[in-house]
Amino acid sequence: MNEQFERAMKIMRRLRSPGGCPWDAEQTHDSLKRYLIEECYEVVEAIDKGDDGHLKEELGDLLLQPLFHAAIAEERGAFTIDDILETLSDKLIRRHPHVFGDQDIKTSDEQVANWEKIKKEEKGEERKSALSGVPPHLPSLMKAQKITEKAARVGFDWEHTDQVYAKVLEELHELEETMQEGNQKRIEAELGDLLFAIVNLGRFISVDPEEALRKTISRFESRFSHVEESLHAKGVNLKDATLEEMDALWEEAKKRENC
Repeated sequence: MNEQFERAMKIMRRLRSPGGCPWDAEQTHDSLKRYLIEECYEVVEAIDKGDDGHLKEELGDLLLQPLFHAAIAEERGAFTIDDILETLSDKLIRRHPHVFGDQDIKTSDEQVANWEKIKKEEKGEERKSALSGVPPHLPSLMKAQKITEKAARVGFDWEHTDQVYAKVLEELHELEETMQEGNQKRIEAELGDLLFAIVNLGRFISVDPEEALRKTISRFESRFSHVEESLHAKGVNLKDATLEEMDALWEEAKKRENC
């Protein structure tokens, strides 16, 4: 493994060196941000497809990003890939004292709490807010979930799932009232409140809202493709089809999913 890892790093250094690849040589930490995000989502897609060959390839594409950033940092004399790996290994050992030490931890919840405690000690300073530490650029649903989790850790939380469900209904009713008033700014705010309450409900029923919505979008795309393909097979243009025709094909696609 070390041989292949070093080979990949040497290739990256060669690509950025004089006489290498102009595009690779031009990249910076900032210019690579979008590719890092894109590669993460492509790995998720490969996992969903259950294709090991595709997953292997996409994980390689994702791994390219740390190698890229390490090469750029190495050129600046900031840090190397070895520094990254050493920092990671040391962190994993420190934050798993029940594995690499003599601390007694029996459950995942205990480990999460201890991880946060150690993380806080490592930072060496008191954070201004219990909500600090959530990356600002996370997708909104994911960020909302992180925020509610942090609030819950300090006791700002509902006691029962039915209370959270009631809050969702309350927010839905408030949105309905605001829509009747026609104030677009308030409608946006109430819709946001509703989405936030739904994210919180997801946390209580152990459903990741980002994952749930992503799968729903995937199902929608699949069903819509069935509608398009079925109409095309009949020689009917999508724009010329009636809503009833499309609804019937949509239901047909749903039944196929459950077979």
